[in-house]
Order: sequence, then C-alpha cells, then structure tokens
Amino acid sequence: MTLLDQPHHDGSAGYVPAGRHEAGDVVPVRVRVPHAAGVAGVWLRTVRDGEPRVAEARLDRAGEHEDTYVADVVVHNQPTPYRFLLGAPRAPGGYRWLNGAGVHEHDVPDAGDFRLTTAPPAPAWLGAGTVYQVFPDRFARSARAGDRTLPAWAVPTAWDAEPAPHAPLTAQQLYGGDLDGIAEHLGHLEDLGVTTLYMTPIFPGRSNHRYDASSFGSVDPVLGGDEAFARLTAAAHARGLRVMGDVTTNHTGLGHDWFARAQQDPGSPEHGMFLWAGSGDVPADGADIDPRHQPGYVSWLGHHTLPKLDWSNDEVWRRMVDADDSVIARWLQAPYELDGWRVDVANMTGRYGVADRALQVAQRLRERITQLRPEGALIAEHFHDYTGDLPGDGWHASMNYSGFSRPVWGWLADPAAGYRHLGLPVPYGRGPGRAMVAAMRDFASRVPWQVAAAQWNILGSHDTPRVRSLLGSAETVELAAAMLFAYPGTPMLFAGDETGAVGSNGEHARTTMAWDQAATGGPRWDLTTYGVFRSLSRLRRDCGALRDGGLRWAVAEDDAVAFVRETPDERVLVVVARGPWSGATLPPWVLGTQAPELLYGGSYVATPSLSAGPDGVRVGGAGPAVGVWRLA
Repeated sequence: MTLLDQPHHDGSAGYVPAGRHEAGDVVPVRVRVPHAAGVAGVWLRTVRDGEPRVAEARLDRAGEHEDTYVADVVVHNQPTPYRFLLGAPRAPGGYRWLNGAGVHEHDVPDAGDFRLTTAPPAPAWLGAGTVYQVFPDRFARSARAGDRTLPAWAVPTAWDAEPAPHAPLTAQQLYGGDLDGIAEHLGHLEDLGVTTLYMTPIFPGRSNHRYDASSFGSVDPVLGGDEAFARLTAAAHARGLRVMGDVTTNHTGLGHDWFARAQQDPGSPEHGMFLWAGSGDVPADGADIDPRHQPGYVSWLGHHTLPKLDWSNDEVWRRMVDADDSVIARWLQAPYELDGWRVDVANMTGRYGVADRALQVAQRLRERITQLRPEGALIAEHFHDYTGDLPGDGWHASMNYSGFSRPVWGWLADPAAGYRHLGLPVPYGRGPGRAMVAAMRDFASRVPWQVAAAQWNILGSHDTPRVRSLLGSAETVELAAAMLFAYPGTPMLFAGDETGAVGSNGEHARTTMAWDQAATGGPRWDLTTYGVFRSLSRLRRDCGALRDGGLRWAVAEDDAVAFVRETPDERVLVVVARGPWSGATLPPWVLGTQAPELLYGGSYVATPSLSAGPDGVRVGGAGPAVGVWRLA
C-alpha cells in the first residue's frame, strides 16, 4: 500500500473551487477516497465560532479505483477550518481523521486542519516562474562603476577574489556591482525562466549588505543612485519581469539620519521612533541592549549597529507606511514602480517584550502596498516556525526555510559539511525521506493552501551556505533542484547557484558571477549545472500542474520520495531518489490510458524506470535518480 492509497484533499482547484471566498459563501469541497483505504462513509467537520460541527459528505462520483465525496463548507470565520472524518471499522476506534498533514488514526488538534480564507491570494505573477535573488554588489559591474567614489568603510576587492567568510571583513568588502550591471544581464534571467527579480537592499548603509540603512529616501550612489534604479526597473518591466525590493521594518542602521536626531534630541519626534532602556515596552531585563553604548537602546539581537524601531509610535507608522512619501509607498510609485517588498526580519517587526504588533504591521503593509499596486506582493523573511504569522491576510507568503529548505537539506545534505542551521548543536545530514515529507506536510498544513502555494521555496540564500557546498556534489544538487521546481510554492534561486557557486556560510556564499566564463564554462561556471537549473525552471514555468497543481504524496521511503502534482487538466509524477532503492509499486490508475511523457530525466544522475505491471505501476531503478512524467 502506498500513500496514493490514502484518502486525499488539498486546497487546489481539483478539490476547492478556485477564486476568492467571501464570508457567507457555501463552498463545495471534495475528497478522493481510494477503495484500498477501506473507508466506510465520510463526514465533514468544521468549526464555527469555536464550536465543532459535523455533517455527512455526499458521494459525488463512484470510480473504478476510488470514489469522490463532496461536502459544503460555510465560510463563517477568518479563516474557516475543516477536516474530514473517515469511517473505518477496521481501525482502532472505528474512524480516522484526514487533515492537512495526512490521515491519522487518533484524534488530532485543529492546528493542522484545512482552511478557507476570505483574504485575496498572492498575485498570480508571483508564482508564474522563478524568483531570482541578486546581491547587488556581487552580480555585475557596469562601465560606470569604476567612476564612483567609494565610502570610507569600503575595502575595494577584485571581482574574482573569494569573499571573506568571517567578520569584520565580510561586511566591508566591496566588489563594485551596480544596478546598471544588473540591467545589462537581464537576458540571463529570461534564459533561466525567471519572472521576478528580487534584490537585497539598495539603500545606502555602512556595509556591503545594506541591511543597516543610513537612509530610506535614496538609492546608494555606489549602486548608481535613484536614476540607475529607475533605469533598471524600466528595463525589467519592458522584458515582462517583475521587481521586488528589500526593506528592514524592524530596525534602521546606526548611521540612519532618524537615529542620529533621536540620539541628539530626546524631545524630537525621531526619539520616540526607537526603543530605549526604561521606556514603554522595554522589559527591565535589558535584553538586546548593549550596555557599552549610551544612552541604552534596543537593537537587533544586541547588535548595536541596528537600533530597533518602536511600532507603538505613530511617527513610525507615518514614515514607514502611511505617508505618500513613506518608505513602503515611495518606491512603489513612478518612476521606480517596484512590484512589492520582501521584508527583512519580518518575524521580529513589532515584537519586543510584552508587545506584539507583528500581525498588525503585516496587515497594514499589505493594505498600503495593494492601495498603490493592486497586484503588489508582500513576502516575509522568517527563519523558523512562520505558521502563526501567516493566517492569509497579512504576508502573502514567507521565505520557506522551515517547510522546504531545512527538510530538503536534512534529507540530502552531506554530514561532512557540518552545517548547523540557526546554531543547532548537531549538523544536517542524510535523514530518512519520510522525515522530510513529514516536516513538509506539518508546516504546509498549518497555513491556508493559498499561502502554502505561494511560499518562497529556496535551496539557499545570501544568509546560508551555497547549496553546492551544503550538499557536497553536483549530482545531489540536481536532486534538490528537482524538488525546488516541482514542489508547490514559488521557487527562489540565489544568483550563482545555477553556475555551481560554493560558499561555507552566508557571507562566504556571497560570490560574484563569473560572466567571462558564461559562454564556454570554467571553474566558476558549470555549464551542466546551469543546464539543470535552466531546464527545470523553464519546465515549471511552462507546466500548469507544476505551477498551480495540488500535491499528493506517493512514496516516502528512506532513500526515495515521489509525488503527484495535478490540476483538473494535467497530472505530473515526480520521483527523486538519493541512492539505490528497491522501487515502489503505485496503483494501476496512475498511468491512465496513454503512455507517460518524460518531461525531465537526470543529467548528472540516472532517470528512474516507469512501467505498468500486473500489480500496478512499477517505479524504480538505480539511484541517485530523478524523473518527471506527464501522465494521461
């Protein structure tokens, strides 16, 4: 018995009518029940105003191998939770539950229930193709870059030099990449199947990463200034690309003009915009206050260069969100016309001590963005459990470290790499596939489907080791890339991963692009790896089931996983094996009435076999291997 023999429901169009749901709507939801599951009756359990209600589902279609039941969910609360009770006389207690995490033979909490939300979904363009992350200093230099005056903190560095892996040099090295350089290489993004350019901060600061902004009112002159930014967004939009910016709503830099005035004049409006020792929401324990710097102020994780904004202050709201020239609003308007924001340290914004305004900040940011750009997007940086912060009406999605990156790393990472994410005392490495699947299902089950389907799935970013270094081989990177482009959500690619870039930690991973090797290949531009990412990215962009389909797990074994992505019009089977495995037999209905079409087979690794047999559909073969098939 495989996972395909289990009852299934998700929030995709095959099970829930597409479109936004309003309060009072009666929404028919469907659940597919294979005969092999031995289910005797299906009921829908909803929760209205905190009280559970149960109603019997109707048989909608009786099939040769599985039946479809339908039940009506009344959208009453925001969000409205529901799950299915499955009559199962042979199971202990006589029933099972089906929720977002799967089928359970015991009572389960409501946290994993399916959810209908009245909030609009993320804009469709966000998931139309790949999001491409650019660290502006390391992507490309234009001819103008050499004429610019460098700031005093900068250490000029040769383009081909290896980034320093440790402070203080990591923040000071300046390679000279600029916005005109990015504009000159937009064809590279198009060739990869990219539809959205996302850049880390472009505001001036006292570091190459610029998360310590000294102003939100202008673009760093080292990058070309406001005019270069306007040229870049216009060039990207002319090619049909969207552009997203990066902003720190949690803090400014120590050199920010707001903070300078706040320190100089305790009676100034700016003073009230920051959290100070002994004031308001600051607890007496002095957490995140560096006693070496007086007067004492709260900063991000105690780093004195990043003073924390106080979101109980009206002036913060005005300058960051509400005013016509606010940080969020200004850059969404002409001549720049950003298509949305990724928000740094989103999980900490508005939170300190007993104060928690994080959801309010997210909702107001989204409201302001969509006032100016109805199709604007809002993405949260969140390194750990984001599920409580994503009810659907604030952040459209988050960077999916917990629900994608960490499970995939845990399955595929080379233990010798010794990576310890977020300071955990044990390294990742070669855990069982079933553990990866369980983690993915747990996190996806705790947010509405429309959020799960928009999450930014990543193999690495400017804050992590390079995926090539973490996984240890180009072969394993191909397996991870297949997961990235086939799993529900929006794939995000850090510039350079497609060329085989290496780096042992976030700072060391901020490598430059070896444009001089792009045509012929070289030690810093692996043409085969580039072909893997290009093929998979373009496949996802062009395949409706991989873009918009539901997710039905088929296999979750130690060394192999398989799943089906499906829309009402298309079904795709994805198989990824990290090593040799005995194979699996899937139900006979998987293949349908026509031969499967291989959409992607291994480049570095093998392609699994797929064939019909007397007992069902046999998939297997030597590993490592990857295969993607379109099914009838």
